[in-house]
Amino acid sequence: MGGSARPKRRRAAGAALGYEHVRLRPSAWAQAREKASRRESRGGCLILLAAMAAFTGFAFTVMTWGTQLWGSAAPAWPGNGYGFAAVIGAAPPLGLAAVIVTLDRVKWRTSPLRSLGWVLASLPGAAACFLWAVVVFATFRPKYRRDWDSGCYARGNPCWVHVEYPWVWAVGLLSTVLVAAALIAVLIRIANAREKAAVG
Repeated sequence: MGGSARPKRRRAAGAALGYEHVRLRPSAWAQAREKASRRESRGGCLILLAAMAAFTGFAFTVMTWGTQLWGSAAPAWPGNGYGFAAVIGAAPPLGLAAVIVTLDRVKWRTSPLRSLGWVLASLPGAAACFLWAVVVFATFRPKYRRDWDSGCYARGNPCWVHVEYPWVWAVGLLSTVLVAAALIAVLIRIANAREKAAVG
């Protein structure tokens, strides 16, 4: 009785049972973020290297040129070291004012060549601030008195400066404050004059 046999099930095709792993491609936003992160990391490394190079150069300048300025230029300056400190104390406000005035006129999109000229014009002001920093940091004595050896008292070195000119810091600070106050007064007068001209 062959008619009573149950029909056999057909086996499913092999392709229907297998699942193919589809590799998802990163979206354009994810790729852009990855590129931006790489650029930021490279930019951060460059900034760190530039900062380290600048700090090293500044420290070397303070140890060499700063001591030469105090040992040679300051005693020969009118008023000796105090006159030298008064002139150096006037450098930060004048230098910053020059940098602000020149860089305020920089407009790269409209006039790139003129902007480059203004950037170059700001360099003397930046140099004045750098000179002030070199001279001031050259007067910093070591933290511990046991390090105030004969080298510290050599001509032009920090201990020598404080022995020869004990009130040099006060003169420099007073000069900075007076020049800054004078510049602020001039700026207020200029702003008032412009306001009156605009109203009239």
